[in-house]
Amino acid sequence: MDSQTSRKILVTSALPYANGSIHLGHLVEYIQTDIWVRFQKLRGHQCYYVCADDAHGTAIMLRAQQEGITPQQLVDRVHQEHTSDFAEFAVQFDNYHSTHSPENQHFANYIYESLLQQGHVTKRTIRQAFDPVKQLFLPDRFIRGTCPRCGAKDQYGDNCEACGATYLPTELKDPVSALSGATPIEKDSDHYFVNLANFQEMLREWTKSGSLHPSVANKLDEWLAEGLQPWDISRDAPYFGFEIPNTPGKYFYVWLDAPIGYIASFKNFCDKNQIDFDSFWKDDKNSELYHFIGKDIVYFHTLFWPAMLTSAGFRKPNAVFVHGFLTVDGQKMSKSRGTFITARTYLNHLNPEYLRYYFSAKLGSGVDDIDLNLSDFLNRVNADLVGKVVNIASRCAGFIAKRFDGQLAATLPNPELYQQFIDEGHEIAESYELREYNKAIREIMGLADKANQYIDEHKPWVIAKQLGQDAELQAVCTQGLNMFYVLMSYLSPVLPMMAKQVEEFFQISLTWQPKPLLSHAIQPFKPLMQRVEQKQIDAMLDASKENLTVTSPASSQSAPVKPALEPIFPTIAYEDFAKVDLRIAKIINAEHVEGAEKLLRLTLDIGEEKPRNVFAGIKDAYAPETLVGRYTVMVANLAPRTMKFGVSEGMVLAAGPGKKDLWILSPDSGAQPGMRVK
Repeated sequence: MDSQTSRKILVTSALPYANGSIHLGHLVEYIQTDIWVRFQKLRGHQCYYVCADDAHGTAIMLRAQQEGITPQQLVDRVHQEHTSDFAEFAVQFDNYHSTHSPENQHFANYIYESLLQQGHVTKRTIRQAFDPVKQLFLPDRFIRGTCPRCGAKDQYGDNCEACGATYLPTELKDPVSALSGATPIEKDSDHYFVNLANFQEMLREWTKSGSLHPSVANKLDEWLAEGLQPWDISRDAPYFGFEIPNTPGKYFYVWLDAPIGYIASFKNFCDKNQIDFDSFWKDDKNSELYHFIGKDIVYFHTLFWPAMLTSAGFRKPNAVFVHGFLTVDGQKMSKSRGTFITARTYLNHLNPEYLRYYFSAKLGSGVDDIDLNLSDFLNRVNADLVGKVVNIASRCAGFIAKRFDGQLAATLPNPELYQQFIDEGHEIAESYELREYNKAIREIMGLADKANQYIDEHKPWVIAKQLGQDAELQAVCTQGLNMFYVLMSYLSPVLPMMAKQVEEFFQISLTWQPKPLLSHAIQPFKPLMQRVEQKQIDAMLDASKENLTVTSPASSQSAPVKPALEPIFPTIAYEDFAKVDLRIAKIINAEHVEGAEKLLRLTLDIGEEKPRNVFAGIKDAYAPETLVGRYTVMVANLAPRTMKFGVSEGMVLAAGPGKKDLWILSPDSGAQPGMRVK
């Protein structure tokens, strides 16, 4: 993009749920977004970043009851915690609001009324599980019981964590309410649905417009091909949220008013700062709108949300940027291992910019998960930031302060080298713009290597000992510090706190592709960053283990997170896990199973003489014809299981909350049937 042509940009991140703490998995998104926004502002664009706490839902209502406080008191307390954590990680929102606000209620009503008036809302009576003790309807995740497929006990009301089956709560055996322990009864209730099928063609066109990563667009194409089902936007009292206009006792489902929080937060900001709201939310020719989200909430942001916006006359986003999850040392974040780390626990032990830099070095524009490898984290921060970048300034600044009264030379001894640093800014800018932060970091570190090589070759510490070489010493150190100045301008979106220290050192603001600082006075150099010590990481992990009872009950990494209860993950010994034989499988046939609501019959080639027959509960997520020819991962040594439809000879692996939001695991290109997954 041409930095001389100012753009009007509005950016959002998904709203963190107001019933728990921010953790490192959440921070992937907020750091990713903040870097992009800071880059845009550094380039001179009018760019605003808004967010809010997602403050509604049954989970918040129940947690407040457990704590003996009102939902509003809980929301207010968590809001203070979130804003403090974000500020200390240098995530700089232009406005951070709440969905429990007058603005959000206004726009929720406005959008609902537009859907209603245009004939997109219908009412129907549905039968739901009801807790006779708590006197409330139970969401699926608040019901526990025995899996109707494999017999595993203590499973959720919508899916089994033991066998992966999905089902209706009414199919669960021996169901009990997770709130009271009582046996739920079935009860009829009127609910309100948005007919998403009315927006099918618009959504098909928009999802293929380039606004989404190809992998996301392809997944949506599968859902669209199967036809969009009506979306239930209502919940029964008692519920913490907004009551639906003219429907006493009925409330907007939290996922209706959560994304509206983007509009509400920006309206709140506009009203406080005299900014034209419509020029961002109605004008799609002269402004840009971008959402950063996690891959587990794609369905809401790319199908429900565009439909809501279209109905109400608001513009659709230019793009929805989707990122993957965070693993720690190659595994899902774990409380028992101390790797389920809250933002506050991290801040108690480590510099927040270590994490900002490490995430940047790993993040690309795709949907792949990223791994926080703690050994690599320590080595990379120490080698790159301390050993390369800061080292440039520390090796030059002292000579300028002591020998030249803090005055830089009037000319550069190697202006061609400096120009190389400036020219590289075009490619670095493109990498930032495309969210290829890992590429930008590689390019910046390549320049840091060149700067250090220059200093190594000219050895200012040797020149300083030679008589009559003051001019050369000043020139060499001026060259080194100017290269450092350029590097820090490129790194400032990633390291804003260190950038501020550098601005104080140079006594001038950092700008993109700056002119050299010549005959310029600088301040005495102060250490900018300390090395990471292993003992700091160990202390953080130990503290995370100690905090098992106070960490967030969120079960997902990206926000909004609306869990029902804290999931329980039973542990197994490594020796037991090592017995699981995971193999690459090619799906050579897939077909419906007559009489089965959720199952597909898969024929799998895993490199054996005879293909395997496997039943998989993925019918809601995949049409059979879309699976043929694809590669996946299966448990090859699972004992055969006789079902009424036949014998299942293994299990394919899939992830996601269930139903339509389910993804079979797919290996990288080059995988062959029968390869062992390690």
